[in-house]
Amino acid sequence: MEGHHRTVAIAQSRIATAAALSDGQTLLQVELVFPEIALQAQSIAAQFLAEFEDIHSGVKVFFPDAGSAALARRDWGQTAFKVTDLGSSRTAVEDKIEPEDQLFLLINPAAVEAAQVEKLYIAAGDRPVIILNPRLEDVATTGTGYAGRQLRDRFLNKIESCYYIRPLEDAALFRCYPQPWQVWLETNDEYELISETAQKPVGDDLERILAKALGTADPDSTTPAKPLKKKGFLAELQTFLKALTQ
Repeated sequence: MEGHHRTVAIAQSRIATAAALSDGQTLLQVELVFPEIALQAQSIAAQFLAEFEDIHSGVKVFFPDAGSAALARRDWGQTAFKVTDLGSSRTAVEDKIEPEDQLFLLINPAAVEAAQVEKLYIAAGDRPVIILNPRLEDVATTGTGYAGRQLRDRFLNKIESCYYIRPLEDAALFRCYPQPWQVWLETNDEYELISETAQKPVGDDLERILAKALGTADPDSTTPAKPLKKKGFLAELQTFLKALTQ
């Protein structure tokens, strides 16, 4: 995902996060669901933090492990915010929270770190916890059984997705707090809003929304419902963000 589109999305996500924080939300999630996103965790975090740290003092950034935290510290040099890691099951994440910390930003935690994330959230009290590009959803799908379900009901379901952008085949799923969840459909290089829901549409719900929208295409129309030439991912995103900012 080229610099410009990513910058637009990250700038939007910062605005959405600020809006949610000012409404008193304390457990937030920002997700840019792009194919190569995990490889860019550090640079996305840096971009997200760019103006963020000016507004919020006492920001502490958590990477999933000591290795990625050390790498970020090395690459970023001196920063106003502190950089650490979620630790392992052997180190209590609670010990990594200081009284002067005011806001916690978690980068790319995966399903295996979900329990650590929950502990951090509990220890944070009323201080905001923002999760950037988590991979926590796997908990729901890796069949961790009862414990996974409990964690989902108890904790994961509390997380407010304040910003979410995910291109689909000729469509996009989008949420920018405080707006509802939106599904946008692309036909002939134009995106139109086809659905708004309070909850995130997933699985069958999403399929139904798309099927309904595609089914109502004019049968006499000579233009094919799907573009014949599949555009690249970046072009998709560019068209979508252009539609959003009009």
